[in-house]
Amino acid sequence: MMRTRPLKVALLGCGVVGSEVARIMTTHADDLTARIGAPVELAGVAVRRPDKVREGIAPELVTTDATALVKRGDIDVVIEVIGGIEPARGLITTAFEHGASVVSANKALLAQDGAALHAVAEQHDKDLYYEAAVAGAIPLIRPLRESLAGDKINRVMGIVNGTTNFILDAMDSTGAGYQEALDEATALGYAEADPTADVEGFDAAAKAAILAGIAFHTRVRLDDVYREGMTEVTAADFASAKEMGCTIKLLAICERAEDGGSVTARVHPAMIPLSHPLASVRGAYNAVFVESDAAGQLMFYGPGAGGSPTASAVLGDLVAVCRNRLSGATGPGESAYAALPVSPMGEVVTRYHISLDVADKPGVLAQVATVFAEHGVSIDTVRQSGKDGEASLVVVTHRASDAALTGTVEALRKLDTVRGVASIMRVEGE
Repeated sequence: MMRTRPLKVALLGCGVVGSEVARIMTTHADDLTARIGAPVELAGVAVRRPDKVREGIAPELVTTDATALVKRGDIDVVIEVIGGIEPARGLITTAFEHGASVVSANKALLAQDGAALHAVAEQHDKDLYYEAAVAGAIPLIRPLRESLAGDKINRVMGIVNGTTNFILDAMDSTGAGYQEALDEATALGYAEADPTADVEGFDAAAKAAILAGIAFHTRVRLDDVYREGMTEVTAADFASAKEMGCTIKLLAICERAEDGGSVTARVHPAMIPLSHPLASVRGAYNAVFVESDAAGQLMFYGPGAGGSPTASAVLGDLVAVCRNRLSGATGPGESAYAALPVSPMGEVVTRYHISLDVADKPGVLAQVATVFAEHGVSIDTVRQSGKDGEASLVVVTHRASDAALTGTVEALRKLDTVRGVASIMRVEGE
């Protein structure tokens, strides 16, 4: 039976995402009512600049007092799309305390304080949903914590930042350098005026923390995630990758150790074979590859950012939370029962591509190979080229720990015949 009294929604933030959420709530009102079982009503919109004209939003709904809005006793659901740590954290906590469930797109806050927010939500018997915090419109959070809840997930690896994928794809397809590709991304609106959060991996690291926590039923905070940006990736790196039948992507990788006793979470550029599904992800799109015991290999693909895609994820959560509200239930909360330790980056095992500038004379290759052997790093292939006394030596290893590779590189730098280490890149997806 359809309930006639509407569920009231408070919207915190009315920028690119928030305005699109408000628009969809209005234009799809009848469909949302049918799917939820009751009408939903936008009861208030908290903004910083109240004088700005917001099409489709009644002026009387707009307020600058977000705290007063979430404290209203008649609010059923608070949608938080303002981002950042504060005041978002305080507003979400206050919303729970005053009887509202919360839908959030705030990856930074959830990566830093997700456990504490889940605890407050559980204390007050309310929902905390955040599908939009990772990979925009791609359904990913709910499949991981609901559809695959009966399975054992071993690895989650993906492209979770559209800006960096656009830049790397441009470098790969056109031969452009990093700065040239970044300038193009900025001109087209794919990169912010300050792209640091994207290109240095901060955005992807927050998403990796969220994904790892859900996938492995373990609390993983942002500080647990190893992070390496992509600003040092060069056209020469792409040339080397192509010679190996690979391309380069900025990847978020969350893995369970082979013995099952620990997990790792990391973000860094990596070479991946062109045969891997992630290699074909172009432009500003996102894709996440999931490996589990029973389901095997799954891939989730789609637009990872933007007003409409992110709003789609927010509205999906809104429907779920409102349904729970009507039934007097709550959805899944935090699952951290496994409490697995998060291993440091030094224990991560993978393959490596190392490019060295060396003297072009007899015995150099033997010296380099000896250093690798002394540090327990097995060499897969070696390629050498050069003339006029200078040469380039490219070494691809078998799987080795990050700590072993670091020790190897430090020893190589001490060789008189090694002029410099041009680049080091991990090789994933094999």
